Amino acid sequence: MSFFTMCVLAAGIGMALGTVGTGIGQGLAVKSAVEGVSRNPGASGKILTTMMIGLAMIESLAIYALVICLIILFANPYAEIAKKALETVAK
Repeated sequence: MSFFTMCVLAAGIGMALGTVGTGIGQGLAVKSAVEGVSRNPGASGKILTTMMIGLAMIESLAIYALVICLIILFANPYAEIAKKALETVAK
């Protein structure tokens, strides 16, 4: 398996794990907010504000995972080292 194939697989797996975790976190946050509003409708404004801030923080984790995956794919600092290693092994 070549270095670039491994980079693509690592980026795909990393993004999948990052989005699964954030999806679960967002689902739990919305579930708790809906339960809080159903128990105390008068506090819906504060609950909504807190939930939106929390969702923004959770979503930033998915964006960080995307950035890391894009770095792995397009700006990999080990790409030149891997090319040289593959050339020496191929000789």
